[in-house]
Amino acid sequence: METAGMSPKAWYQAACADSGFVCDSRQLAAIEELETLWLQLVEFKAKRNQFLGRSLLSPDVPNGLYIWGGVGRGKTFLMDGFYHCLPYRRKRRIHFHNFMAEVHHEMKLLAHERDPLMALANKMEQSTRLLCLDEFHVDDIADAMILGRLLQALLERGVVLLTTSNFAPDGLYPNGLQRQNFLPAIALLKRDLKVLHLDSDTDYRLLQMARDPLFMLTSDPATELLMQSLFQRLTAGLHCVANTIQVGNIQIPVKRDAREVVWFEFGALCGGNHDQSDYLQIAHRYPTLFISSIPQFNTDNAAAARRFTWLIDVLYDNHVQLVASFAANLTTLYEASALNSEAQRIVSRLTEMQTQRYLALPHQSRGVSLTELLTTQ
Repeated sequence: METAGMSPKAWYQAACADSGFVCDSRQLAAIEELETLWLQLVEFKAKRNQFLGRSLLSPDVPNGLYIWGGVGRGKTFLMDGFYHCLPYRRKRRIHFHNFMAEVHHEMKLLAHERDPLMALANKMEQSTRLLCLDEFHVDDIADAMILGRLLQALLERGVVLLTTSNFAPDGLYPNGLQRQNFLPAIALLKRDLKVLHLDSDTDYRLLQMARDPLFMLTSDPATELLMQSLFQRLTAGLHCVANTIQVGNIQIPVKRDAREVVWFEFGALCGGNHDQSDYLQIAHRYPTLFISSIPQFNTDNAAAARRFTWLIDVLYDNHVQLVASFAANLTTLYEASALNSEAQRIVSRLTEMQTQRYLALPHQSRGVSLTELLTTQ
């Protein structure tokens, strides 16, 4: 969907007109808030351009939003729609875990500064007016100690925050070590951001995934179109045209990359020199993976089969949803020469990954440790 020049309300109305989209009255309430913020930011930009060169004064920066609710309620979908609609260059959208990994990495680079955290806030303010943080949560003592000062510094410098979370602000970092030291950060979020509860009885992520077969045969002429259709509906058309994604220090080719959904050819993902750390980063970043042309495994492609084993184990452990096309049915995915207990385990996991029980599991990005992320930066 082309979003340039559209307001969030117009964008959502256009999405509702799509035959594959289900509108939600509770999402409409969130859209009203996003529309208000969008108008405030557009007006702020216009006023600021008028002030520059005429006065030292500057208009007040709008307050941001903290949107929280259950898994699959459309928080990321709405945030991404807002992000693409906003006519700003100085904007950034990033998953919270990736954001914190960058924070720790940048602070090491700024260790020579008198106050590395304030130096980082200055650096971020120069490039970002709107910062969209997806899946905001805190489960690490180091993150908790940093966040309060960093968020306050960013807000003081005029950075507008739009965050999504599965938790209300008061539910962040529950029972965490030295949680009392994080309470000022919670108070800051509640004071400087409008807190919006996106409550719904419907898990739209699960609803979309349940409508179509997830595993298909590569030889079926309809497979490519079916995968394209599901990808389009999962991303509401908000996909980018990037040909590669950055994983650690390497670029991996992709067919499509979108709002937390990425599509690979099997050869690009398992045919190269990848290891578990690469797959861990991908599983952390994307709740849903599409993979085309998974071959039948035998002794001739044993190396690729081994990488596929690593991949499925990582996806399974992190509750990543998989849509894929296979050269053979799961019962014959491994030829007799390659069938062993490990192969049987992978087939069992692939079978379970198609079930409603598995699809309803929350994405386990919190299972990825900061240390593992930083070692691949």
